[in-house]
Amino acid sequence: MPEQLPIAGPMLGAALTVVGLLISWLLWRRKGAAAGLRGISWSLLPLAAGLMGLMTILWRLVGDLVGFFASLVFNPVVWAGLVLLGLAVVLWIVSGVMRSRGGGSSSPSGGGRKAKDAKDAEKAGGAGGKQAAQGEVGAGTQQASGGGEDFSDVEELLRKHGIE
Repeated sequence: MPEQLPIAGPMLGAALTVVGLLISWLLWRRKGAAAGLRGISWSLLPLAAGLMGLMTILWRLVGDLVGFFASLVFNPVVWAGLVLLGLAVVLWIVSGVMRSRGGGSSSPSGGGRKAKDAKDAEKAGGAGGKQAAQGEVGAGTQQASGGGEDFSDVEELLRKHGIE
């Protein structure tokens, strides 16, 4: 078959050009000279590609793609690769959902800024640091409720999630 490839390219290009010229003739009659000339210009491209050898490359590419998909259907190793590809995509999507919802952090207490601040305060000052961290959280809620600003919707949201 490789010895037939040099003639197959120009022949395929010529066949596509003839079909394109017939369609261009119909366009010329229905939509006018401008549409017909544009169709002729597009119709000449396959013949030019065939004469330059590009149709031979296209012919080989199509043959290789057909061979690849035929081997894909009948090869269990390729199916194992597709399963692994699918697993990788699913894991990527799940990790993105977890990241957007704030889950999957490395903190054992479920993550979050307050837990991290409390741990940092505890490391810094022992038991006194823990009390100081709790005092800061309590002062923040007191300030929010008695500071003259209306944070009732924020407090309601925090209560809804079990944070007081």
